[in-house]
Amino acid sequence: MSVSECKTPWGRALALSFCVVSASQFSLQVEASSSDATSSFSGACSDLVSQNAPEDVEQWLERSIYASHCYTFQARAVSIDTLGVRTLALSHRIHEGVRQQVVQHLDGPSVSVERRSQAGQLAWFESSADSSPSSPDKWISHVARFYDIALEDEARVAGRPAVQLSFVPHDEQRYHHEWWIDKETGLLLKHVLSDPQDRVLETFQMTQLQSPEPYRGKISAEIPYALPEPEWQVAWLPDGFIDQPIESSDGGVEQRFFSDGLASVSIFATPVVHTSLESGIHQIGISSAAIEFVTVGDQRWQLIGIGELPSSQLLRIVQSVEFK
Repeated sequence: MSVSECKTPWGRALALSFCVVSASQFSLQVEASSSDATSSFSGACSDLVSQNAPEDVEQWLERSIYASHCYTFQARAVSIDTLGVRTLALSHRIHEGVRQQVVQHLDGPSVSVERRSQAGQLAWFESSADSSPSSPDKWISHVARFYDIALEDEARVAGRPAVQLSFVPHDEQRYHHEWWIDKETGLLLKHVLSDPQDRVLETFQMTQLQSPEPYRGKISAEIPYALPEPEWQVAWLPDGFIDQPIESSDGGVEQRFFSDGLASVSIFATPVVHTSLESGIHQIGISSAAIEFVTVGDQRWQLIGIGELPSSQLLRIVQSVEFK
């Protein structure tokens, strides 16, 4: 089975669970930055190999963001969560500024998930007059407002020297993240997600990184997506979650997408025609799903929230949806 485009909220949720490395490295399909910022990003890709090794948290975070957009590679990895243990084959290619990420499941039924996005597109955060809202420094500044970030210099993953970054949230409204970043390339080698009680929810780890090469081509300043404007709004979100531009949905499904820089939440609204899912909390790999129903006039709507947040927070988000 090949999953290249997901037409339903559940299909997109499964793709989210499958594309572990994509989620961890912020391959968000969001609005690109200004042409000046994008040109700078392109230059950073070509100069990545010659740069000096990062010396602090901020430099390692910036290096990891550039690396996730600038390197082509093949890899083997394992993902461990409530669904079990999965062995994955990862491929990341860049052609004419477009990233192609493929995750293949090597256990059980043949499943392949493919995502394409413009290189250089980052999460959308608050802007100022003198900088792009999509710049790496804006992302770092935003994440640091909601997480304490600690650096441990000596680590080793998949036989490669690495540094460990720990993101401890300031509140219990979000999860604890740990990253292990390859010293040579800046690529993410390992990601552990834990709940407020320090229980490990998900572990993603590369077991072999093959042929990483920096991309030396140009990165376009194309702006493909915009903020959605559905007939409803989310009235409550945890602090720091910001509305993200996304690709237009189809098939009658309306979507909003939010991120605090590490965690993400998608809200889907679908008219109920025939069958529907049961209301309540569901678990899909590392993501929880909250389902609620609301009637507006003669139309009944099914609301689905999917994200890497405690289930109580996700349910509160879904229950706050208001139709215009």
